[in-house]
Amino acid sequence: MSAGATRPVAPAVDAVAAAALGALFSLPCTLTPAWAVQFLCIGLLAWRTGGATPARAALLGLAFGTGWLGAGTWWLFISLHRYGGLAAPLAILAVSALALALSAYLALALGLFARLRRHVAWTDALLFAALWLMAELARGVLFTGFPWVATGYGQVDGPLAALAPWIGVYGIGFAAAACAALPALALRHGTRRAAGPAAVALLLVALAPLAARDFSSAAGRLEVSLIQTNVAQDEKFAPERLPEALIWLEAALHGARGPLIIAPETAIPLLPEQLGAEVWSRITAPFRVEGKAALMGLPLGSYEAGYTNSVAGLSADTAALPNGFYRYDKHHLVPFGELIPPGFHWFVEMMNIPLGDFARGSKVPASFAFAGQRIAPNICYEDLFGEELALRFADATQAPTVFANVSNIGWFGNTIAITQHLHISRMRTLELQRPMLRATNTGATAAIDHRGQVTARLAPFTRGTLDASVEGRSGLTPFARWAGAFGLAPLWLLCLAIPALVGRWRRAP
Repeated sequence: MSAGATRPVAPAVDAVAAAALGALFSLPCTLTPAWAVQFLCIGLLAWRTGGATPARAALLGLAFGTGWLGAGTWWLFISLHRYGGLAAPLAILAVSALALALSAYLALALGLFARLRRHVAWTDALLFAALWLMAELARGVLFTGFPWVATGYGQVDGPLAALAPWIGVYGIGFAAAACAALPALALRHGTRRAAGPAAVALLLVALAPLAARDFSSAAGRLEVSLIQTNVAQDEKFAPERLPEALIWLEAALHGARGPLIIAPETAIPLLPEQLGAEVWSRITAPFRVEGKAALMGLPLGSYEAGYTNSVAGLSADTAALPNGFYRYDKHHLVPFGELIPPGFHWFVEMMNIPLGDFARGSKVPASFAFAGQRIAPNICYEDLFGEELALRFADATQAPTVFANVSNIGWFGNTIAITQHLHISRMRTLELQRPMLRATNTGATAAIDHRGQVTARLAPFTRGTLDASVEGRSGLTPFARWAGAFGLAPLWLLCLAIPALVGRWRRAP
């Protein structure tokens, strides 16, 4: 029996083991020192599928993906049960069904791998990585996309992070899958034959940091104050708590020291006209003078035109704009939160969450200009989509110098979601080499520089204001250039071309 041979294992045992491995795989997206765990998990999965039938490989992919997404996004249960009022069994079932459904992409990918593989480690490793990439792209794009805990986020502190400005988070996932699969698949042909591929894989990982480059240059500094409101989600819209929350917010906005003050998503949970002209004028008055500005999250719109999840920008220069402020409207809406998919209104009606269909903003919005910087807002979930943020770099002369993410993930309680979202923002700064300012309701409120390093941070679940200094950047990374021009099309071509070439090779006489 060769070193790669395995005794028959019951499908149920295989599935449970793969699900446990998938759960472990999600760990690096939360714990920064754990990036090497991903190589181990991918390697074990590749080794197991390297000798499996297509049906067994698909089962392994389904189980691994369910464990991965279930462990990585279990906090959705809190929003459905605690805040949505959905019965606990139904909430568990909903989260499990989502993880299972999204794992179908990986199941299809691994089933196809088992059908196309050549039993040649070098070729099969590229095939495995291409199909892994295909599964991640499909999950990140189809049906509005849900790329949370994508492979690359677990590498934000690992050696492959240096590849981010070149190939982005999905490209990092491809590289990680290839480097992990190569020695694992070679091992199926004996330990002696695995030594060379293992050495090559280790060398590639070790050399990856040499790809680090500064593609951007300094474009001036800006002092900022980031407000963390810490309003419990079940109190955010409560009439009896709203006055106190607004009084605190007004005091925080007026007392902040930075020239630019940023308040989180729906920091004001009412339309300006619902506040009343006097209250709105009192809140915004300090930002009508030179040298002072604010970005704050609030809903905008009307019943006739539709409502939007928005950011209002206030400065001395915005007085001449419609409504007297700069306006950014969220473009990429959250399914079931801001966008109800057709046929699912019955599910939303089972919960007590004030949800609805919001209107979309522009896909390529203008930035907020202040103090020589072009500050590009994005709201909560939107910073998962680096390819969409890259569209703002299509015109290099108007490209953002700073990103500002306003968020409210109070829906998910004091969970790993806070750290995961911080990792996501850090990856965006690596891809685009722009700093990211995060102003959130419950955390993580932080300033991140263009190299992905957190330079200042507030403790989560505290009320307060974080004063920080940020350096704006100009210049384009390779990722900003190609993703800004073509989106994810180059990666789709890569993950489709490799299986096509392997399939053609198999058919060759």
